[in-house]
Amino acid sequence: MATRAVYPGSFDPMTNGHVDIIRRGLKIFDTIIVAVLENPKKQTLFSTRDRVRMIREVFGPRERVEVKAFRGLLADFLRRNETTTVIRGLRAVSDFEYELQMALMNRTLDPTIETLFMMPSLHYTFLSSSLVKEVVMLGGRIESLVPAVVERRLKDFSRKPKGLKQYV
Repeated sequence: MATRAVYPGSFDPMTNGHVDIIRRGLKIFDTIIVAVLENPKKQTLFSTRDRVRMIREVFGPRERVEVKAFRGLLADFLRRNETTTVIRGLRAVSDFEYELQMALMNRTLDPTIETLFMMPSLHYTFLSSSLVKEVVMLGGRIESLVPAVVERRLKDFSRKPKGLKQYV
C-alpha cells in the first residue's frame, strides 16, 4: 500500500531547509504532497501560483513530490487528498508550541490525523523564509540557503523599485 504525507506551508519562498525535510520525508513515504497555503490575509512576496511553479521546478516531474495550492482547513485538504499524515519541521523549541497547537487542532477536527515532526539537518536549523528575504534585501548571498530557481527569482525581485522591504 502506497503511503502519502502532506507537508503544508506558505513556502514564501521555499528554502533548502524545506527541501531537506521533503527529501528526508521521501525516505519514509512514497509520496509527499507539498501543500502551498493560499492565505488572503497574509501578504506574501510571491503569488501562490509562483510558489507552486518554483517548487515544481525544484523537484521536477520524476520525483515523488506533488505540489498543490490550498486554502481553508488543512484537515479538509487531507481528506480531499486521501491521507491523514502531516509532516512539519521543527527548527527550535520556539517552533514547538505553535506546531503542537496546530497538530492538536487538526486532530480535534479529524481524530485520524497524525503529525510527524522532523528536525531539519543541522545546517538548516536557523533557516527561515523571512530570514532569507531579509538577507537578500540587505544584499547578502543566499546561494547555499535556497534552490537556484528561488535565488534567481529573489534577485529579480530585489532589483524592482519597491524591492523586498515591504515583505520583510
